[in-house]
Amino acid sequence: MGIFGRSAKQTELEAEVSAIRRSQAVIEFNLDGTITSANAIFLEAMGYAGDDIVGMHHRIFVDAAERETPDYREFWKAMARGEFQGGEYRRIAKDGHDVWIQATYTPIVDSSGRPTKVVKYASDITRAKMHLANIEGQIAAFNRSQAVIEFSLDGTIIDANDNFTDVIGYSLAEIQGKHHRMFVDPTDRDSAAYREFWARLARGEFQAAEYRRIGKGGREIWILASYNPILDPKGKPFKVVKLASNITEQVMRRKKTEFVSSIVTQVAAGAEELEASIRDISQNMLRSKDAADTAVNSVDAADSQTARLTAAAASMTGILDMINNITGQINLLALNATIEAARAGEAGRGFAVVANEVKGLAAQARHASDQIASEIESMRGISSDVLMGLETIKASIDSVRSFVNSTASAVEEQSAVTGEMASTIQRAAVEAMALQAAA
Repeated sequence: MGIFGRSAKQTELEAEVSAIRRSQAVIEFNLDGTITSANAIFLEAMGYAGDDIVGMHHRIFVDAAERETPDYREFWKAMARGEFQGGEYRRIAKDGHDVWIQATYTPIVDSSGRPTKVVKYASDITRAKMHLANIEGQIAAFNRSQAVIEFSLDGTIIDANDNFTDVIGYSLAEIQGKHHRMFVDPTDRDSAAYREFWARLARGEFQAAEYRRIGKGGREIWILASYNPILDPKGKPFKVVKLASNITEQVMRRKKTEFVSSIVTQVAAGAEELEASIRDISQNMLRSKDAADTAVNSVDAADSQTARLTAAAASMTGILDMINNITGQINLLALNATIEAARAGEAGRGFAVVANEVKGLAAQARHASDQIASEIESMRGISSDVLMGLETIKASIDSVRSFVNSTASAVEEQSAVTGEMASTIQRAAVEAMALQAAA
């Protein structure tokens, strides 16, 4: 029964070894490292045929810089003493490319416990190693160029690189174990939006945007950042990694550009309004010029009419002189008639009455003539005053017209300059907005 039991155990072990050899790369060595055999999986991984390697030393798979080192010699001495070796190893294939293996070097001992050979079981992990190297390289690149900080799902700070601490102004010891809210403005940290921000990250939802943060001492910092939930093998988030770039200078420049653009736009609008106002003033000045020209023409017409009135008054003075002369002659005739009536006595009494009436009429005519002469003289004085006033008005209107002409010309020039200025400012506003968009 014992013999059959040992045989069954041996059969089981042989089956296990066979299964391992079918799934793993296997190679056997003497205790000095000389190759005695290798299975097909190993040969395929390293690019050799069996005859290429049997009898050769293990060092053919080792980098030249490593094979002559004390560590490599000790590696084989340890196995010759029966000491197990295992780990990840970089090996060189036949064509010179790197092959990474996860391997165990197992010394096989005889019945007395002395090592007789070494069996190596290996798995080709080159693809996984390169994938890991790629990931680690990307992480290293991020750490070199980006500010990186890690959080637990509730926002507690786990770790941060030097770039992040340099940007925020804190040391790692000052922030580790504290909540992300220490970087957030007090008006935002207690808001529903901030709570939802972390709730979404805990659900595995990516977040990215420009963020305003508060550094040490209350310093305002702007970052372009992504908050990346990291998933475990089951696909559940277990932490958040934030990658950030400091864009404070760019944001400040953009804000200045926006401010300048706003001012330029306002100035441009003001210049356009000024241009419109100047156009209105120019039109009003032209209308004033036309009104002044019309007034001058009216004054000239009134001046001409007043001159004719003065001439008519002068003519009437001559007529009055003639009337006065006739009145004098009538008085003289009346006097002569009175004298003759006195000589005629009773017979000339009726004639005397007529003579008195004629004399009275002559006196009335003289009185009326004197009044007319007085009115004509008054009219001549008024006409003279009117002429002088019209001359003064005309001189004033001429002065106003000259001023209006000068002002209208200046306004037209100013309108042209303002129009050009408005156009220039408008172009500046467009360029400022373009710079703002580029920023």
